[in-house]
Amino acid sequence: MTTGITITVQTEGFSDIVNITEQVQAAVAQSEIKQGIVSITAIGSTASITTIEYEPALVADMQELLNTLVPETIRSRHSETWGDDNGFSHMRATLMGPGITMPIEHGRLLTGTWQQVVVIDHDNRPRSRRVRIQVVGE
Repeated sequence: MTTGITITVQTEGFSDIVNITEQVQAAVAQSEIKQGIVSITAIGSTASITTIEYEPALVADMQELLNTLVPETIRSRHSETWGDDNGFSHMRATLMGPGITMPIEHGRLLTGTWQQVVVIDHDNRPRSRRVRIQVVGE
């Protein structure tokens, strides 16, 4: 069986990190699938899905790392061509990827003790982000 929902997440941009674990867990529960996988995908080319221990210090560390790897000031032909100054956000999202797949066991998302699912919005402005949660299994 396959089922899915699309959720909307409000973000601040500039690699804002938002915890969506509860929404993913709710989608898994609503699916009534007991064993399977869940695919979580950011819709768009300037956001990513990953897991992290969602606590303020690590969130700040991750944002600092992203800014070190791909600074907002990096030269971008994309930004020069389109004038939107968000080339860095496309590069960050490409490096991280748009989504992840996680296991479902006994009708629940299988996570580690401190592991949460997050959306990271790399764009250079606040956004209303769509995230697709697709549940597959039996």
